[in-house]
Order: sequence, then structure tokens, then C-alpha cells
Amino acid sequence: MSEHRKQILSVENLSVEFDIFAKGAMPWTKPDKLKAVDGVSFELSEAETLGVVGESGCGKSTLARAIIRLLPAATGKIVWMGEQDVLTANARSLHKIRSNMQMIYQDPLASLNPRMTIGQIIAEPLTTHYPETTKAEVKAKVNEMIEKVGLLSNQVNRYPHEFSGGQCQRIGIARALILKPKLIICDEPVSALDVSVQAQVINLLMELQKEMGMSLIFIAHDLSVVRHISTRIMVLYLGNVVEVSVANNLYVNPGHPYTQALISAVPIPDPAVEKNKKVILLEGDLPSPMNPPSGCVFRTRCPKAQQLCAIQKPALLEYTSDHFVACHFAG
Repeated sequence: MSEHRKQILSVENLSVEFDIFAKGAMPWTKPDKLKAVDGVSFELSEAETLGVVGESGCGKSTLARAIIRLLPAATGKIVWMGEQDVLTANARSLHKIRSNMQMIYQDPLASLNPRMTIGQIIAEPLTTHYPETTKAEVKAKVNEMIEKVGLLSNQVNRYPHEFSGGQCQRIGIARALILKPKLIICDEPVSALDVSVQAQVINLLMELQKEMGMSLIFIAHDLSVVRHISTRIMVLYLGNVVEVSVANNLYVNPGHPYTQALISAVPIPDPAVEKNKKVILLEGDLPSPMNPPSGCVFRTRCPKAQQLCAIQKPALLEYTSDHFVACHFAG
């Protein structure tokens, strides 16, 4: 991470838990705890993109929603702009923070109100956070943002069902950017789109980031997509951070066995290389977060697991420069 860039977000030991009641349990029965995010810490600087990767169920989306306080956190601290703790902010302070912290969702069509025109959808954050804005100013800003995301200003009176998936995601991006926020959290924004459309949306986000200077937290399953857009990458497994690194270092020299397996599964465009590459297959399924393994959460599927892994949870330690790994036998 660049030293001269101002830090805008600091997440410290963030955990998110859900109460799970057994089927047929009585109302007074004590619920079980499902820990979806377990002690995650990271920092984000201005104009930086942090990629977040991992299997389904590893806590990526839960982490995103907890940062913006759409979900309550059990423990931790989220410091915004070096001053305000998001988790303890009152309603007025949180309203102000959210004008600078917006979200793009996974399903582009489901995230848009079908009863509103796209002009109304894009304008909604503006009228919510700045109600004093005149109708003429709102119209001008909406038209400007529509053109920025590659749509036409004469489409403002159409409804979401009249657009393709890629166009709906562009509308979602325009809605998130209308306030010119400092941070955009992208929760798998391209996973529901065709490959060709994915590239268009990724390139659009990169262009807008360069133009507007915003920071991104980009969540995805596809490691090739994350590599293309990210400054740094954080790998999650069962709610735990297992590796954090500058993007290129992670792909060239992954330290955690889980990251090594994920990268080995990424397709290579060269057929000869793809045919001869070694793919690391992980045995077993992702353990239940209701009953995670003792010690290292990855040990039940790890080819390097030893007795120490069952006893002691590995700390996230420096592996190489700007590269941290939580593994007793990294490398």
C-alpha cells in the first residue's frame, strides 16, 4: 500500500454473528452462534482497490454489509477517515458517512425498484442526502451521470425491465456514484453478467475510479477479474483472513495453501499451458461456520496440515514485503 496515500477506512477485529435456532426449538431455547466474519482487519487508502476473494459462504458479502452497517457487528471497530467509528455512529453521523460510502449489488435487476424510472432511481440518493437540491440541478446531475456510465440521457423515463443485465448494472453504478462518494463497495457486481459484459463493467469502474479518485472494495469469485482491477487482494476462508498481498505478488508467489489452490484453478488462455498445468484439488467441503475446526480453520482440507494446526490458530504474519499469510507452514 502506498505510504503517501491518505487512509480512508480502517477495519479492526471485525466479527459478525447470527443467532441460529434449531428446528422446533422453544422460544426460550438459547440459540447457536454462527460466526460469519471472524476477526477481520484491514486498511484502505484513497484511490485504492482492495479485492476480496473466497468460496461461497466465506463471509465476503457479510463483511461488505457490516462495513456499511446494513448488518450489525458483534465485535470490532470501523474507523472512517481516521475519525468516526461507523459502528458507534448515531443516526445523523451515519447518514453523513453513507453519503460517502455507497454500494453496488450482485443482482443488477433485483437491486433496482421496478416501479421507478431510471431517472428516479439514479436521483434517489441525491434527493435523500441533499433534499435542498433543486429539480433542475437534480436533472442535470442525473443526465451527466447517465452519460458517464455509457447510457443515453433520453432513457431516463424508461423502467429497469426495459434494459439488459449489463445496462441495469450501469444504472446501479450511476446511482452509487451520483453523490461522488469516497468509497464504493462492489458486492460481486459482475457475477450475474456474461463474460463480455463483465469486461465492459470492470473497465467502466476502472475509468470512473481514475476520473473521480474513489476507493473500491471489490468482491468476486473470479480471481482473474480481481487481479485486473485490484491494487491489493485479501483472501477469506470461513470468515477469516488467510492472506493479504499486493495483487501481482499474490499471483506470482501465493503463500497459503488455500490461495495456491484457488490460483491453480484459474483458466489460462494458452491451450498448451492450460493442458499441462497442475491443478490443486482440495478434498472435502467447506466446514460449517456453526462448528468450525479448532486451530487453523483450513486444516481439514489442507495438504500441509500437522498437529500444530489443530492446536494453534495461525497469526497473519509478514511473508514477503507487503504480503501477509496466516499459515504455520506458508510457502
